[in-house]
Amino acid sequence: MRSKYRSLKIRIMIQTLGISIIVALIGYFILDIFVDGVLQDPFAKTVVYAFQRLGMQEEEAIHLYRLIFWQNKVLIIGAGFFALLLFSFYLGMSKFTNYLREVEGGIQMILNESDDKIVLSDTLEPLENRLNEIKETLKEQRRSLEESEQRKNDLIVYLAHDLKTPLTSVIAYLSLLNEAKDMPEEQREKYIGISLSKAKRLGELINEFFEITRYNLQNITLDKKEFYLYVLLEQVLDSFDPVFQEKGLQCTIEVDDRILIYGDPDRLARVFENLLRNAVSYCYPHSKIEVYGAIKGENAEIIVRNQGKTIPAHQLENLFEKFYRLDEARSSESGGAGLGLAIAKEIIELHNGTIQADSRDGYTSFIIRLPRKKEEL
Repeated sequence: MRSKYRSLKIRIMIQTLGISIIVALIGYFILDIFVDGVLQDPFAKTVVYAFQRLGMQEEEAIHLYRLIFWQNKVLIIGAGFFALLLFSFYLGMSKFTNYLREVEGGIQMILNESDDKIVLSDTLEPLENRLNEIKETLKEQRRSLEESEQRKNDLIVYLAHDLKTPLTSVIAYLSLLNEAKDMPEEQREKYIGISLSKAKRLGELINEFFEITRYNLQNITLDKKEFYLYVLLEQVLDSFDPVFQEKGLQCTIEVDDRILIYGDPDRLARVFENLLRNAVSYCYPHSKIEVYGAIKGENAEIIVRNQGKTIPAHQLENLFEKFYRLDEARSSESGGAGLGLAIAKEIIELHNGTIQADSRDGYTSFIIRLPRKKEEL
């Protein structure tokens, strides 16, 4: 690209130099022909005749011609060449101005979001290619933002609709409990349990709304320190014990206890919480969730694996986009706001790590690679 711009600069210089040479030749031709050349005598006679037409005598006209043109020949020649130089500069700048107008037109097409391709002069081919690249990049960014905003709006509609179901159930069961004072104790406990379950779901949905509004308002910052990965994962898994028991899930952990990480343990805990919550939401009941951790060269590799419906490849690519949820999540009671994996990816990348998903043969795995902190011997 730099060589192409150098070529453009050379072309402009050559064009300007060419115009200057042509103007200089014209000036030299005028000097050599009219002032000191073969046309000097006819030129002088024409000027003298013009003065005579104004009422002067021949001697007065000749004297005035010599006074103006002959005695000031150097000054007139200098002024002429200066005027020609200005004219040359004007022609060169006009060409350059035309280039600027073309570039301005291309920028205006970008601002107007035109679908047409930007076309400039052959000389400006490098700029033409660059402007078209910028145009396509901005177009793709706008498309991504529009899709993200649409997913967010759709999600809010889904959540607003989902709020009605648990709220209606809570009101209905509480109304029954309030009206039937002599309700059998066993039935009363059943209705209280259902109401409590629906109320918890209602609280989760409200938290989803807060998660959506908070996402774009907070900047994730890290408070790094050294910690052992195994200890962090044990603490996170312990907090999920009630959830595992409720769904009849078994969780196993196989993590090398030598892995030392330099990072923000609170932020990374949120990453693993989001991955486990996702695994619980989409795994089969009474199945197994597995967590592995091993040393891979300079990195630590952590895998969170669950058994569930295989995710198609075209959906797998979108899992880490914000406000994206799998289709079945929209009709389930466990689907989140579609921010968990997006936040997890952002935190991992802030730690100079990577995260990716793989789904095949009824198993879905999330693979995280983090730079590990070597123990000092």
